Amino acid sequence: MSQHLRTYSRTTRDALDLLGREIRLARKQRKMTEVELAERIGIARSTLQLIEKGQPKVEIGLVFEAAALLGVPLFVDEPSRLAPEISRLDDKLALLPQSIRRPRSEPRDDF
Repeated sequence: MSQHLRTYSRTTRDALDLLGREIRLARKQRKMTEVELAERIGIARSTLQLIEKGQPKVEIGLVFEAAALLGVPLFVDEPSRLAPEISRLDDKLALLPQSIRRPRSEPRDDF
């Protein structure tokens, strides 16, 4: 059986690398060991190492948890601004269709 090799865009790889480095920097600035942070998150040290290397196969929730525990900003500069930002996006989404579908066939308007 052939295994599909996932490829990621340069932007995705760079963003993962940047977030991983920010997590590593924050951990070191707080003088935490890899083992200490991994225990706080509830993961293996090897998983934390993958997070800090920007490995795309790590669960996004684990990456966000590491960032949150260390105070690394995610989307906004202050965690208290996440809820208002979610509400703002919900308002925008409410104005758009629930789903996007392509027409099954071209409309017949040649009558």
